[in-house]
Amino acid sequence: MTGVTIKGANPRGMISVKAELAGSAIGFALTKATGAVVPEAGQVSMSGDFAVLWMAPDELLVLCPRDRVDQTLGKITSTMGAGHFLAVDVSDARAGFTLTGQDGAVREVLARLTPADMHPDSFPLGHVRRTRLAQVAAAIWMTDAGAEVLAFRSVAEYVRGALENAADSPKIGHF
Repeated sequence: MTGVTIKGANPRGMISVKAELAGSAIGFALTKATGAVVPEAGQVSMSGDFAVLWMAPDELLVLCPRDRVDQTLGKITSTMGAGHFLAVDVSDARAGFTLTGQDGAVREVLARLTPADMHPDSFPLGHVRRTRLAQVAAAIWMTDAGAEVLAFRSVAEYVRGALENAADSPKIGHF
C-alpha cells in the first residue's frame, strides 16, 4: 500500500475558454471574473475559490464553485464583448479526483499510470500537465495536499479503478 487516498473531487464548475492568450482582453476578463491571472504555459493560477489552468496555447480551463458558473461565464462574456473568443460551461463533461498522501507516494501512483515525468524537478507544484492516464486523456496538477486529476466523465469509473489499483500496489520508493 502506498498510503495514497483517492476521492472523487467535489463537483466543481468548469469553463473552457479559447482565446488569444497573449492579448490583454482575456487577461482583463479573467481577472475581473475570477481574480486570477492568465497563467504561464503549463501552469495554474489561483485566486480564492478559482483556479485557471493552462491547457494549450489558446485554451484555459477555469475551475470555480459549481453555483458560480453562470455568473463567472457571464462576466467573462460581457467583459470580452465582441472580442474573438469562446467560453463554454463544460462542468458536466469532466470528472475530478483528488489524491492525498505523502508527495512521493502520490507522484509514484501517478507515475505508474502516465508516461509523463512526475519527478518534482520536472513537474513542480503549480504546474498542470495534459497527458494520458492509463489509456485515457487526463489533466494532472500537483497541490500542497497531493494532486488533482481531471478526466472525461464517460471514463470516470475507469480512471477511479486505475488510480485505486496503482495506489494499492506496494510502494517502490522512486520519489
